[in-house]
Amino acid sequence: MTSNSADPSRRVPSPTEPDPYPDLTSAGSLAAALESVAAGLGLGWDPVLVSESDPLRSAGVASEVVDRETCWITLGSAERQFLLSGWCRGVRLISGSTPDLGDMALALEGWRKGATLREIHEAAPFVTVTELARAHEHGPAAAVAVGWRLLLEGLRQKEDLFSYARSTLRIAEAAYAEPKLRRLYPFTSHRSLHFTTCVGIPYSRDVPHVDPLSDGRYRVHAPSRGAVIGDADTPEAAVALVVSGLPVGCGPAVAGASGDR
Repeated sequence: MTSNSADPSRRVPSPTEPDPYPDLTSAGSLAAALESVAAGLGLGWDPVLVSESDPLRSAGVASEVVDRETCWITLGSAERQFLLSGWCRGVRLISGSTPDLGDMALALEGWRKGATLREIHEAAPFVTVTELARAHEHGPAAAVAVGWRLLLEGLRQKEDLFSYARSTLRIAEAAYAEPKLRRLYPFTSHRSLHFTTCVGIPYSRDVPHVDPLSDGRYRVHAPSRGAVIGDADTPEAAVALVVSGLPVGCGPAVAGASGDR
């Protein structure tokens, strides 16, 4: 079985350096070492998956929960670290690293059995669960609400430092005031403000987006970036152009990635 993640790899220690992964060396592979640790903890796992591209240094644990993807483990290159990243319907819900394979096994067990994000973190404190991840756990509406708040807070923190942040903040605040856009998930890319009808990556590209211009105006692009809907002198006018280009029945944003629908 293969992974869509980057291939696990690590720096090979020189003959004078200690091997940071002696347990993997003695077990024969990362997967075998992880299976041994899980068995010692009394965890009843199916065989750990491996990537065909690197069967000795890859390991993945499938989840029993629908939509939770296989959680793949990679190795740190500079020092002993096991890294994980858990995705569900285009959203990374957990991440983290630890030098302890037992702690990693506990995190993977929670992911496998459908534990809540809070429960996974409590069992394995090295696991990072962001505020946005917790919102996704409660559904797309909660993710949209937190996504808007975090976007606006981030731009407000930067507005006194960067002119582009001030311009993007003005259009974001105007968009948030429009109910038809406030129920879509917002994100920025190269200073442009985008809206998506799904909350997972890859995002949808079916809604117009806005580019702040250097002269203080705003350019509204159709979902196909080659087409321009029009330029606007004010954020409110730009928002009106975006709304005029919304597809029929647009919103609210739904769970999953654009390819899920």
